[in-house]
Amino acid sequence: MKNNNVTIHDISKALEIDSSTVSRALNNSPRVSQKTKDKIISKANELGYQRNSLASKLRTNKTHSIGVIVPRISRHFFSSAIAGIEETAYDAGYDVIICQSLDDYEREKKLMNTMLSNRVDGVLISISMKTTEHDHFKEYQKQGLPILFFDRPCALANSTNVIIDDFKIGKEVTEHLIEQGCKDIVHFSGPQTSQLYQQRTKGFKAALEKHQLPFREEYVFESSLMKEDGIEMAKKILALPKVDGVVSSNDTSAISAMQHLKENGIRIPQDIAFVGFSNEPVSAVFEPSLTTVKQPDFEMGKIAASLLFEQIKSEGNLRINQTKILEPELIIRNSSRKKS
Repeated sequence: MKNNNVTIHDISKALEIDSSTVSRALNNSPRVSQKTKDKIISKANELGYQRNSLASKLRTNKTHSIGVIVPRISRHFFSSAIAGIEETAYDAGYDVIICQSLDDYEREKKLMNTMLSNRVDGVLISISMKTTEHDHFKEYQKQGLPILFFDRPCALANSTNVIIDDFKIGKEVTEHLIEQGCKDIVHFSGPQTSQLYQQRTKGFKAALEKHQLPFREEYVFESSLMKEDGIEMAKKILALPKVDGVVSSNDTSAISAMQHLKENGIRIPQDIAFVGFSNEPVSAVFEPSLTTVKQPDFEMGKIAASLLFEQIKSEGNLRINQTKILEPELIIRNSSRKKS
């Protein structure tokens, strides 16, 4: 019976050949003749020798694994992006370690330390809403390892971002509501410390200015964009003198806000039209169906992973500041159709 615990020393003893020669032969060293290699490999197969992959990884200083950190795996966008990452990683012969920060900065820092201690060859990350400092990323880079940001951009030196143009799409969705006759539009934003939400808010503001509509700070609601935040923002809408449209930075808060407003006699879209973001599956079946933005999630995951593997293989030569911008799609549904 073959023994899975067979070591190089067992092969050495069986053949009466020095263990260092056995090791070189199994690693295809040119210092060992082909005749001796064949003899050693034959005996290794006979005894059922299996290479210790961990030891091999330590010798080469490569783990053939990458880390992926996302805010929430439960979000459809991130689960689809992870699917794209995993497919690309599988084809490249890499394992994937997946973690979620839950949009918590301290948790994100701990996860980066975990990635460093596990010696992953590179990290793909969509940073937390609350991340404003980058020292935990710099520490990883100091080890000569690449880090790539997707969806939520980060202005870290010597890194790559794979994103959409959040300013452009923020402007486009706002203009869609203006074209439907909306003039008093509220914006549900994530924290303005985040570059992503800054850009969407700037796009929102630019659309209002283009159509000579007033931009009012009190009509921009900042939150973590969770279900409960949507309810609280709906209450704020009911307290405002006039609102006829909402541009939300995600579907989750948009849907919970719509639900609360409907329970309070507000008709959607006749009284208030809504646009969400990220095309969660529920957005198509909620009543009324939610107009939203579909991001190229699976494609973004594949592209981000491919670029990371290029950087891993380049061993530093490609670690330059670069940004890859992908195109999203506005999906118009009933929640914003004020005009028949």
